[in-house]
Amino acid sequence: MNAPVSADTHAVPHREALAALRAVLPDRVIRADEEELRAYECDGLAAYRQMPMIVLLPENEAQIVAAIGVCRRLHLAIVPRGAGTGLSGGAMPIAGGVVLSTARLNKIVKLDPNARIAVVQPGVRNLAISEAAAPHGLYYAPDPSSQIACTIGGNVAENSGGVHCLKYGLTVHNVLRVRMVTTDGEIVELGGETLDAPGLDLLAVVIGSEGMLGVVTEVTVKLVPKPRVARVVMASFDDVVKAGDAVARVIAAGIIPAGLEMMDRLSTKVAEEFVHAGYDTNAAAVLLCESDGIAEEVNEEIARMDEVLRECGATAIAVSGDEAERLRFWSGRKNAFPAVGRISPDYYCMDGTIPRKHLAHVLQRIEQMEQQYGLRCANVFHAGDGNLHPLIMFDANAPGEFHAAEQFGADILELCVEVGGTITGEHGVGIEKINSMCVQFSRDELDMFFAVKRAFDPAGILNPDKAIPTLRRCAEYGRMHVHQGQIKFPNLPRF
Repeated sequence: MNAPVSADTHAVPHREALAALRAVLPDRVIRADEEELRAYECDGLAAYRQMPMIVLLPENEAQIVAAIGVCRRLHLAIVPRGAGTGLSGGAMPIAGGVVLSTARLNKIVKLDPNARIAVVQPGVRNLAISEAAAPHGLYYAPDPSSQIACTIGGNVAENSGGVHCLKYGLTVHNVLRVRMVTTDGEIVELGGETLDAPGLDLLAVVIGSEGMLGVVTEVTVKLVPKPRVARVVMASFDDVVKAGDAVARVIAAGIIPAGLEMMDRLSTKVAEEFVHAGYDTNAAAVLLCESDGIAEEVNEEIARMDEVLRECGATAIAVSGDEAERLRFWSGRKNAFPAVGRISPDYYCMDGTIPRKHLAHVLQRIEQMEQQYGLRCANVFHAGDGNLHPLIMFDANAPGEFHAAEQFGADILELCVEVGGTITGEHGVGIEKINSMCVQFSRDELDMFFAVKRAFDPAGILNPDKAIPTLRRCAEYGRMHVHQGQIKFPNLPRF
């Protein structure tokens, strides 16, 4: 299942690259032995692997500047890496390139409870921010399922979300400032500690750019007050169409839950067997709707949600009675991925976004694809904002099954585009979805994406061959017309 990637960079001998890096960096931050490099050959999308030539673990910003200077001079590809929990292959190494890990930059620089901000280095774990803010009654809202391990630098690169993103937003809505190093060796700061900053909103361009524009060295995040009360409504449905309609009806009623998640029958069953969350395993779909705030508004919102859910055909409704039960209800959703891993040798986690009104239709189409490909698929997703996470199960040791899973996933992403959605919600494009970019975007749009990359990374050495496909690749994928063997715009960048 290897999918080696190589940038259009000079083939620098290993010895020359190592000597140049050792001239500016201490040996303790350099990894060059095969057994050490093996740990960095993939991220959470383990289906695609590539050994890097060298791994760097800088301890401060000055070392990052020095490392980038060497790579720029030798024209070595650089792949920034956080905790390696990403699910799109964005941190997969480039053949003959360097992996630059920010894991050792793991300090909380400042936590200001009055301004409700935290200034952190990129290697700080997502959950560690909330843990540090807890004594002040504050927390950091974006909560991806991997929050116990994923780092804020990776969250910035992928614009991560989580089960509470419906009410509190994605990373882009919770980051005020990013400090980063460009390939020119320049240290730039985008945004600030206020709600707006002068000039163009380049902060939003960098968040979600998947390490292609700069290496993040510091992030300022917003902290929000911890709700006094939080309760979860768990609703069972005997039909996925009814559950999908209920999601749209809840939002249409003017209710914005703190979280609104949906799980189909298979994902509910395996999660219940794994963590015993109290799910109805006979239900065709389960909705988890959380309300938070002060007690009075929570009670009122839950009553309104209960009314809408019953009108939509909920067969059973349970409301968490205390904090322990609330966490238990969420434990099944948070552990859905590992739960699927217990019943299948391998699984392929997709990530696409659709308009909420099409949830039922898309689920029915995915069920048809299961029959087409002969593979099971468990569906768990952030239903409130239409972010799907189909888990396609396969056996990598069975001939042809991984290819079938890949095609199954590509078809799901095409379906997302077909109904007016996008090919990603929070996992990024990386290597996994680069061909699907050809489905969603036109030649002119891809040209604009490359123009932005050239502005930040004129050398083209930061995470090349990721996220933005060349027109040649799109032509090879069969999604763009090639006339008489020539692409219409041959002058577009190849990076």
